[in-house]
Amino acid sequence: MLTVSGLHSAILKPASFTVGAGECVAVRGPSGGGKSALLRAVADLDPGRGDVRLNGVAREAMPAPQWRRRVVYVAAESGWWADRVGDHMADPAAAVRLAAALGLPADCPDWPVARLSTGERQRLALVRALVLRPPVLLLDEPTGPLDAGSTTLVEECLRAELARGAAVLLVTHDPAQAERLAVRTLYVEAGRVVADGEVRPCR
Repeated sequence: MLTVSGLHSAILKPASFTVGAGECVAVRGPSGGGKSALLRAVADLDPGRGDVRLNGVAREAMPAPQWRRRVVYVAAESGWWADRVGDHMADPAAAVRLAAALGLPADCPDWPVARLSTGERQRLALVRALVLRPPVLLLDEPTGPLDAGSTTLVEECLRAELARGAAVLLVTHDPAQAERLAVRTLYVEAGRVVADGEVRPCR
């Protein structure tokens, strides 16, 4: 589904890998090693070079906004541009259903963004991405600020996305989470993908 060949940027050394339909690939490595830069380069949010394709179609073959609606990046700290949560949702009804699955009340689209806690922002940023039903999700620490219960709900939601055939590239510092969700791990250090292998069982 997602094919990356020789992708590089000012931070990222040339990287090549694939993520298949219904497959989660974890991205791990030290802080500052280039994990977020890798996701941003795939999403075409930072200047870079290389060949990135979705189902064989080159990224350059479609307008950037269209690519970013199909290969959706969710940052560790997502931006919000309107005052009301619901104004960020492409499909309000779907947003309410997804929010409920993540433990949020039905009236959350009416909330002002300013009232959101860090964990609520993170879950609603994921909702904002999921309502698009993208073929590819690029997730940067989606459960970083969440408690154990909310993390479980997010992981259940991601399993549902994988079951419908989405490809997921997941930055996580939690080896147990990588083992629960991913089939492979990309290890990124000093801007370089230094290893691509199976998830290692937790000890």
